[in-house]
Amino acid sequence: MKIHPREIYNLLLESSQTTALVEEIIIGLTWTFCRANGIGLCMSPGQATRTLPWSGTLVNQAIANLAPWLYSWDSYQATIAMAAINAVINTNSPLLEKAEPLSPKNSANLAVFEHFLPLIRGKQVVVIGRYPGLSQYEQDTEISVIERQPSGQDFPDPACEYLLPEADWVFLTATSIVNKTFPRLVELSQNAKLVLMGPTVPWLPELADMGIDYLAGVAVTNAEALRQTIAEGGGTRIFDTGVEYRVLELVNNASC
Repeated sequence: MKIHPREIYNLLLESSQTTALVEEIIIGLTWTFCRANGIGLCMSPGQATRTLPWSGTLVNQAIANLAPWLYSWDSYQATIAMAAINAVINTNSPLLEKAEPLSPKNSANLAVFEHFLPLIRGKQVVVIGRYPGLSQYEQDTEISVIERQPSGQDFPDPACEYLLPEADWVFLTATSIVNKTFPRLVELSQNAKLVLMGPTVPWLPELADMGIDYLAGVAVTNAEALRQTIAEGGGTRIFDTGVEYRVLELVNNASC
């Protein structure tokens, strides 16, 4: 049964029910880190602020109390909720064990694009978000990048209404779940092979019923190095120190 992509929010809350408590939250420049039963990540909002009203109160909070923040339009609340939810889901997901670890020849943060390059050559490809270093693959295939803060040849947000329905492949950042653009972007991409990617990816089989063809998320390989890199402002450095990309085609792997 196909699930409407708007149901992603209910699904995430239902899938992360636990009695676990938050042990640590770090809101880094690029990534937000949650330690509970396991480690969960989410891209940080990137919005300047001096003081968050609930700072100093999150440790020892029940994840069940923070997870509903995913519905919030406050970007920091939604980010913390997603990291906490991922700390539950991704610690126990059998999909993560099934997924193929990527060993890139070039930049580790671009491993997903390197992996899919043989499949996307000659295709209409749309990438949601300007990934550092992506330009090297734009020389091998026709890639259109949609970016909230466009520069150079990037397209602005409204271009998704025109580019996504005509795409053969779409690479969608999982941060779209947090900023609430996920449902519409998935709807627009129904004619394409759709890859949900990034450290924010929740490894859930039900995403196949929403139209996701591939998950390209991360596995934590060194929790302490990951924590330190995030706390010290690391961006793409996490791929060299604490996580590795893994890819799974959800067709034939969605039932666990």
